[in-house]
Amino acid sequence: MSAVRTTRTVLAAVLVAGLTATALATPALAASAPAESDHAATRAALRAAVDAGVPGALAQARDGRGDWTGTAGERRGNDRFRVGSITKTFVATVLLQLQAEGRLDLDDPVEKWLPGVVRGNGHDGRRITVRQLLNHTSGVYSVTSDPGFQEKIFGPGFLEHRYDRWTPRQLVDIAMTHAPDFAPGTDWNYSNTNYVLAGMVVEKVTGRPYGKAVENRVIKPLKLRATSVPGTDVRMPKPSSPAWSTLSADPDAQVHDVSRLSPTIAYAAGEMISDSHDLQTFYRALLKGRLLPKAEMREMTTTVPVSPELPGTGYGLGLMKQKLSCGKEIWGHGGGIHGSSSEAQATRDGGHSLAMNFNADWTGDSNSVLEAEFCGVTPKR
Repeated sequence: MSAVRTTRTVLAAVLVAGLTATALATPALAASAPAESDHAATRAALRAAVDAGVPGALAQARDGRGDWTGTAGERRGNDRFRVGSITKTFVATVLLQLQAEGRLDLDDPVEKWLPGVVRGNGHDGRRITVRQLLNHTSGVYSVTSDPGFQEKIFGPGFLEHRYDRWTPRQLVDIAMTHAPDFAPGTDWNYSNTNYVLAGMVVEKVTGRPYGKAVENRVIKPLKLRATSVPGTDVRMPKPSSPAWSTLSADPDAQVHDVSRLSPTIAYAAGEMISDSHDLQTFYRALLKGRLLPKAEMREMTTTVPVSPELPGTGYGLGLMKQKLSCGKEIWGHGGGIHGSSSEAQATRDGGHSLAMNFNADWTGDSNSVLEAEFCGVTPKR
């Protein structure tokens, strides 16, 4: 769930990741011819990330020529990793499926499903819809912006509290101690609390843990064998490489192995684990219409602007649209959590996709990998 700085500015970075406030170095970019079949530009971007201090970088791509895998540093091509806010697309997909089945309406007020939960300091679940949770127009304060939560979970306090278990209600209650960011529907701001609430809505509608809905509706039908919703399991499944973090905004601080942690700190906003192959399979299936009816797919891809400074960027329902330097439009999501920074993106027709991961949260530029794969832009040395 961590917030990452890339060439898309700090605001776009919050979209792409979503949790800690760490600044990532950005290699300078130079345009080149479109990537050849050996994905030379993408290979160069992975090497540039390792040169910038990322211990390991991994990317997989799929296009009309077939599948390609590239690694640099300590990463392996089949490594699994924590995907952070990429979880949000899975959760939004489940809620859209439930709407298609007539079990809820995205324009239902949150209060209908979670009575009394969104209250306090100006928050009012009667005025916020489920749709506004999914496209981040609710105005609900993000729990990961709370200074006390940040200190305990993302700062040096993590080493003491890494295995603490949090309930979704505890996370929401922290957010409710703050005022809303704005009145519902009047603006846009990325809030992890929105998807904590979205997961709670799934559980209320289905009567089961939200992770079971994700498993039964997405993971199993698509045979995503490397993808899981860990719940309270602190371990990383194999194969995987260590996840590294400075637990500080200081890039020169001591580096810690943060692979093991309680996924409950993220819940439906960012707890899932996957690999690059599965993430591509998921987004390609989603964009090709295999998971949602046409009406729900139109709703998912109806975006709201995120900033006047980013006219080519919009946020739909758990799905982000962005325009790259070469004019190509890609759809997907990014995600960051302790020691892990990921991207999963594809063209709108699902024909060209990429999923990548850095096993660090203080350096590297994931946007350069996207520019390399989809536009053939290579990092300057």
